[in-house]
Amino acid sequence: MRRRVREGDREAFAQLYEEYARAVYNHALRLTGDWSTAEEIMSDTFLAAWRTRTRVHEDGGSLLPWLLGIATHKADNARRAQRRRRLFLARQPQPPEQEDFAPRTIGRIDDARRLLAVHAALGRLRRQEQEVLALCVWSGLDYRQTAEALGIAVGTVRSRLSRARKKLARFAEEDREPPAARGEMTSAAAIAALPVREELT
Repeated sequence: MRRRVREGDREAFAQLYEEYARAVYNHALRLTGDWSTAEEIMSDTFLAAWRTRTRVHEDGGSLLPWLLGIATHKADNARRAQRRRRLFLARQPQPPEQEDFAPRTIGRIDDARRLLAVHAALGRLRRQEQEVLALCVWSGLDYRQTAEALGIAVGTVRSRLSRARKKLARFAEEDREPPAARGEMTSAAAIAALPVREELT
């Protein structure tokens, strides 16, 4: 697979997309907290992968760390762009409020709530800690693969992940609330430790 991708085999690249598009999308969604941005990052990731395919070494294992490394970089760029847009919009006059006539389904609302909770908890971590947590915990990469994706040492991955987990545990303790109806979990940091259901559309 690596050799075929490196040589520009379109069939191999289509297979690569089929196999890893969802993982790339989910990773981007966890880092940005926005469905449409995640879709753009997924597309940009595979476009960048095609353009830089000659950098792939023929020897090695799964190409997922390579793709998630590209996606992490794209997500970082997207978050910076979002911050610039928010600063720009904050300086503009506020438009009049209008009633929302497009109610979401119950499942979509629940997914959005959980995604916002996850993103809020992640937002309290440093960017480097967010990236390592997303790659190791949710994307299922091991320490070596995460180090490969981010271009850092394995020891750095371990230390960043340890710090991220300790911080989330502290946030969960700080945010602890009385149990909600039917035992619903309300702490954003606690919800961040759970898998989020995303749909690739």
